[in-house]
Amino acid sequence: MIAAKDRKIAPESVGKVAIVGRPNVGKSALFNRLAGRNIAIVHDQPGITRDRLAAPCVRGLRPFTIWDTGGIGGAGEVELRVQVRSSADAAMRESDVILFVVDAQDGLTPIDQELARILRKSKTPVVLVINKIDHPNHEDLENDFMRLGFANSVPISAAHGRGISGLLETIDLLLPASSSINSESIREPGHQPPTINHPLALAIVGRPNAGKSSLINSILHDARTIVSELPGTTRDAVDIKYERDGQEYLLIDTAGIRARSKHSSSVEVFSVMRAERTIRRADLCILVIDLTSGVTSQDKKIAGLIQKSEKPCLVILNKWDLVKPPRAAKAAMEKLMTETREHLFFLDYAPILIASALTGENVEQLFRLIADVRKAAHVRIGTGVLNRLLRAAFEENPPPTIGTRRLKLFYAAQAHGEDDRALEALKFVLFVNQPKLLSETYGRYLEGRIRAAEPYPGLPVLLNCRARAEKM
Repeated sequence: MIAAKDRKIAPESVGKVAIVGRPNVGKSALFNRLAGRNIAIVHDQPGITRDRLAAPCVRGLRPFTIWDTGGIGGAGEVELRVQVRSSADAAMRESDVILFVVDAQDGLTPIDQELARILRKSKTPVVLVINKIDHPNHEDLENDFMRLGFANSVPISAAHGRGISGLLETIDLLLPASSSINSESIREPGHQPPTINHPLALAIVGRPNAGKSSLINSILHDARTIVSELPGTTRDAVDIKYERDGQEYLLIDTAGIRARSKHSSSVEVFSVMRAERTIRRADLCILVIDLTSGVTSQDKKIAGLIQKSEKPCLVILNKWDLVKPPRAAKAAMEKLMTETREHLFFLDYAPILIASALTGENVEQLFRLIADVRKAAHVRIGTGVLNRLLRAAFEENPPPTIGTRRLKLFYAAQAHGEDDRALEALKFVLFVNQPKLLSETYGRYLEGRIRAAEPYPGLPVLLNCRARAEKM
């Protein structure tokens, strides 16, 4: 896990910049270039970006928030096309500057002309970004777009970085002036933004169509992510800032994780890889399971990824509205929780919440559970108490003999985390005669005894055995 002290977040932005354009003109490549890292998936297949992605850009004189949007007017499902257009319209409405991206190598198209007509009516400043000028020989291609009538135009190559500094200068001139900008906000080139406490990163993971995006929309009370009955709607990991009761969160909506043999395209493979990376960078994972399907083998695999990454975790059994019985709902809930724990026995420390993202039922309880996990992360078992507890466990159920030797415990202590503010697995150091004598089964037994003293909801408990001669 990356410690909180190592995470860097850009200073407060002075404005919002939306990237719009038809599919496959290089919007995501430009987004990644301005963000300084690969966030959006870049692929030749049109329509890859469907949700609205946001990231800070600190490459220019003043920091701003950059928004990538789905391609407008592309081929694909009618429902998604409408939602993508709506998402792009919202970005244009709420932004301070619009980057209208066109493809120089494709030339001016009817969709470009229609978009230009719409954007000329906008009161927001528009920069015509003529992309894919990858070589000096391509510079003549930009002339075809001059008849669109935009005062600000910049030729670039998002893939190769050509013209980006000129684009940043143009954006800076169009961003609103802010009285809150001080000498610390205005950076010299190459100056790094200050480190501040990071928001709690919550990764929403699960199979396709389990209701991950619906859950985020229910939390936000806003159609911030695109929700569709079509599986695979979310392809990028979408980071959404959210503040609640004075606490900042980063909600990460991820692509649904399917078995690799069922991936329909290389794009989906990339989406799944990104979802797996999101699990690793999250502070806490929220596994969403579709109650209408029950716990499937793929749910177990995703839970296994969370366990392997040693991440704090919660489980949400979604779509309660579709299975809720007219009577004895409480008994039905208890049965569902019991069955889920039997299937996810290796993730038995994860609290379970039964909810409906569609109706909002029980969704508010999610943050109570998160608060419980955060509180538990700061609970320590005193060294004396821990040693008495583990010695009693050894006496009541001695470890098995392996070969001719048996595990002996000399001393135990709870390790301090890398950062007291971080939400991470709890580590206990056991000084023993020979570390390899601790079997997996006996380790689970000792973990159970520790949890009997302190449940540590949502938090993995890790036992680190060291030979007696080693220092802590």
